[in-house]
Amino acid sequence: MKALRLLIAAALVAPAVTNAQSVPTEDEVILHAWTWSLNTIAENMKNIADAGYTYVQTSPVQTCFVGDNGGPALFSEPGDSVMGKWYFYYQPTDWKIGNYMLGTRDDFKNMCDSAYAYGIKVLVDVLPNHTAIDHTAVLPGLDNAVGGHDKLFHANGLVDITDYNDRLQCTTGMMGKLPDVNTENPDFQYYYLQYVNDLINLGARGFRYDTAKHIGVHSDPVDPLATENDFWDVATGRKAVRGLSLLMPDSLYIYGEVLQDKNVPEAEYAEYMDLTASSYGHMLREVLHAGRVCNDLLTNWHHSMSPNHLVTWVESHDTYCNAHESAGLTDEQIRTGWVFLAARQHGRPLFYSRPDGSTRENYWGNNRIGARGNAEFMHPEVVAANKFRTAMSGNAELLFTDADGAVVEVCRSNAGAALINFSDKEVKLNVQTTLPDGTYTDEVHGSTFTAKRGTLSGKVAPHTSYIIYVR
Repeated sequence: MKALRLLIAAALVAPAVTNAQSVPTEDEVILHAWTWSLNTIAENMKNIADAGYTYVQTSPVQTCFVGDNGGPALFSEPGDSVMGKWYFYYQPTDWKIGNYMLGTRDDFKNMCDSAYAYGIKVLVDVLPNHTAIDHTAVLPGLDNAVGGHDKLFHANGLVDITDYNDRLQCTTGMMGKLPDVNTENPDFQYYYLQYVNDLINLGARGFRYDTAKHIGVHSDPVDPLATENDFWDVATGRKAVRGLSLLMPDSLYIYGEVLQDKNVPEAEYAEYMDLTASSYGHMLREVLHAGRVCNDLLTNWHHSMSPNHLVTWVESHDTYCNAHESAGLTDEQIRTGWVFLAARQHGRPLFYSRPDGSTRENYWGNNRIGARGNAEFMHPEVVAANKFRTAMSGNAELLFTDADGAVVEVCRSNAGAALINFSDKEVKLNVQTTLPDGTYTDEVHGSTFTAKRGTLSGKVAPHTSYIIYVR
């Protein structure tokens, strides 16, 4: 057995969730209600609250491209009887609330009202970086607002990026055939900020910025059609545009999809928002595939920024959908990874809701946009880990593994611990612990464990987790 590492920085104490003027803290947990309609989220708000989540993250709600004749499939192949693609809502044609895939502006307001009633805060996935691939589908109101269609895009906004490590290309070129918006155009900033403020007025309390690393910061080269890279100053409330400022910036939680790569100015992005720990997620999935921990894969955050400014995940919608990198992991493996993340002191965990009916042979499951995801988001082990995170606020973590690296114990001071068996075998456990001497019964399965002289013993089932409190 061995101690992995003690992280000594204490987490902030989370306040009770009230409406919205509450300040975001690291102890919070996000449910990514991927492709759930706004009405579906509202109908499941009690389940979300009971499961211990603090935030629910919606998919993009702005006006979007109508593809495949507006079909409701998550992902269809040619010849399928029902057509549709989940990624059409990542192709804006205007920045107004409501689209055919997820619901109307009124639906958004009703969902936010439901969230408020249950003490949940709403995060909205926003994407100012690009328009629909077919940019002729952009609505006239948007073109007119920014000074004409040609003013909507960067100078090279219709030119493919060939080198993603070239920051001028990365921040001003066309990613994946998506035309790159001139986010430095003050007319666009003003128009976009009206959309964001409308979301806030209706009840949104934070934002996930899609493709954030493709929008330049001050150190990046400036597009020929711009004078300075000031979008993030406007979007996060540091700067007004045309006399308009972001509403209640100090009460919002904002994080950006800044996927890690060479030449990405992470520290500069982190001045504005929290960042995604994409490399850490990859390393955690390596552990899940291997069924054991090797070296420092889980203690090294694999990021230049402090973990209290990172959003962590076992998988994201991109790792599940695009190359199916994580889709082969079983629900049980995902759960063990989640309990590990949620039990830790730092990072802000995000739980991706997989499609309802999905299997490892059929990733799309029932294959319908708008439907609730599968029930894993409220599995007893997941719920117990969410509530453990809240209960352990302020308690420093210490991580231990058993001799084979199959089982990890996340101790939170001497107040409690989470046990996670990453392997597919039952393990007779003897692991170092900070728990006081005594016999403990875990919260989920009713299994008993004994702590004596700094060692915790018991049995753990394959791909199973346990939550222990010191009462």
